[in-house]
Amino acid sequence: MISVPLTPSEAMLHSPEQSAHTLTLERLGIIYARIALGAAFLSAVASRFGLWDKNVGWDNFANFTRYTAEVNSFMPAFTIPLRAWTATVAELSLGIALIIGFRPRWVALGSALLLALFGTAMAISGGIKSPLDYSVFSASAGALLLALYQTRKSGANS
Repeated sequence: MISVPLTPSEAMLHSPEQSAHTLTLERLGIIYARIALGAAFLSAVASRFGLWDKNVGWDNFANFTRYTAEVNSFMPAFTIPLRAWTATVAELSLGIALIIGFRPRWVALGSALLLALFGTAMAISGGIKSPLDYSVFSASAGALLLALYQTRKSGANS
């Protein structure tokens, strides 16, 4: 199979020094993205349990459950507590896994899916402006790029 370069810069021959420098920057970018996404998930969870300043975030789980009901206004009311807890467990698990680098491809895919579902629910219940203002789809796209990077990296090694 013929390998076609993705960009013109990939078509140019690089010196070993340039390649090593590029790989170092790429790795740092991936680590930065993982930590930023993971920290965002963990910050949201911390807010639900009042670990941030009382004037910031949800302050308690009851307030978060009410917000979950608003975002999922199209769902039956009896599903809301389960959705709030499921989102909390997912965000806590994904946040920790992103930061420590556990199964990065699958964790990044899960993060992308969770964020896409959240953004879609926000858009259905409150309009498209809110998920765009809060960069939910941007974060989902970033998580998807992390997953694709891990897939490309794995494919290059096989």
